[in-house]
Amino acid sequence: MASLLYESLLLLGVLGFGFILPLVLIGLAAHWTPPGWLEWLHIAVLLGFYFIVLWRRNGQTLAMQTWRLQIIDTRTRRPPDLKQCLIRYALAWPSVCFFGAGLLWAWFDRDNQFLHDRFSDTCVVLLLQSRPD
Repeated sequence: MASLLYESLLLLGVLGFGFILPLVLIGLAAHWTPPGWLEWLHIAVLLGFYFIVLWRRNGQTLAMQTWRLQIIDTRTRRPPDLKQCLIRYALAWPSVCFFGAGLLWAWFDRDNQFLHDRFSDTCVVLLLQSRPD
């Protein structure tokens, strides 16, 4: 949960540079404001790009790196493939938006997995810190 809170703070920066700044520049240059549905689509695509690129690269977002968490494929134990990332991202929205129902699911799941992880065949693991010998 601490990683989720930290992630939300980092997303403020992502949204600031990737959403608000272009929106302001377009408004100033073209004197046009996109319709609300287009703004929501922009946010969904921007956040999807952020999460999917980082999950595919090494299974970690910036906040997950800080908290030593990683998303892995439950079968191969490697970072998830593109299909798994797309499913996980799409299902994370309702999981988080509906009063955190998908997050609460983890308390009742036999493996303590989130609902979107269960359906995408991924899981979040804690990386052990290697000790110098």
